[in-house]
Amino acid sequence: MATKAAFRRLTKEYMELQKNPPPYIVARPVENNILEWHYVIQGPPDTPYQGGEYYGRLTFPSDYPYKPPAIRMSTPSGRFQTDTRLCLTMSDFHPSLWNPSWSVATILNGLLSFMTTDENTTGSIRTTDAEKRIYALRSHRANLKMVKFRDVFPDLCTVDNSTLDEEILRRRKATNKQQEHLSSNATNSTLTTVQKGPEETNAITRTVSRWRRWVLVLVVFIYLILSKIASRSSSSDSM
Repeated sequence: MATKAAFRRLTKEYMELQKNPPPYIVARPVENNILEWHYVIQGPPDTPYQGGEYYGRLTFPSDYPYKPPAIRMSTPSGRFQTDTRLCLTMSDFHPSLWNPSWSVATILNGLLSFMTTDENTTGSIRTTDAEKRIYALRSHRANLKMVKFRDVFPDLCTVDNSTLDEEILRRRKATNKQQEHLSSNATNSTLTTVQKGPEETNAITRTVSRWRRWVLVLVVFIYLILSKIASRSSSSDSM
C-alpha cells in the first residue's frame, strides 16, 4: 500500500505526463493500485525498433520516491527478456544509485535510451538488427494477446497496417498455394487423358474390326442359305 507521500508524488507525475507526454512514451497506473504502472514505448525512427510497440510495467515501492521501481518489458523485442526484472541504473537493482528527483518520465526515457544501445545487463539479450525488426513488426499483435495490455490501453487496441499486411500476405500465400494445387491436379488429369488416348483408340479399332468380321460371317451365312433354297427350288421345277 502506498504511503501518502508516494500517492501524492505518483498522482502529480501522472498529471504531468498527461499534460506533457514524452516522445514515444505512454504510461499510466492501474485504477486500483497507484504503485503499479504500465507503459508503452514506440520504437523511434532510424532504429531497428522503428514501428514497434513495446509494452511493460513499473512496480513502485510503497515509499517511493525514496526507492526505485522494478522495471519489466513484456513485449518480445529482441533486446530484453520478457517479464524479467531489468538491471538499470534507475531500477531496484541499484537502490544506492537512485535519485529521488527522478520521475516516471525520467525512468522510461532512460529505458528507451538504454534499449537503443548494445550494452549488456541482467535481463538483456543479443539479437541481430534484422531480428529486432521482425519483433517490431509483430509487436502490436503480440500486445493484443495480453489481457493486461487490453485492460490498461484499450485506446491502443487497434489493428495496425503492419498486422493487416501480414494477414493479407498470409491469405495470399494460402490462396496461391491452393491455386497451384488445383492447377497441378488439372495438369495431371490432362496428362492422364492424353496418355490414355491411344489405348482407347486402339480399343475402339479392335471393337470395329470384330464387328466387321461378324457382319461378314453373317452375310456369308445368309448367302449360303439363299443359295441352298434356290437350288432346291430349281430341282423341284425340273421334276
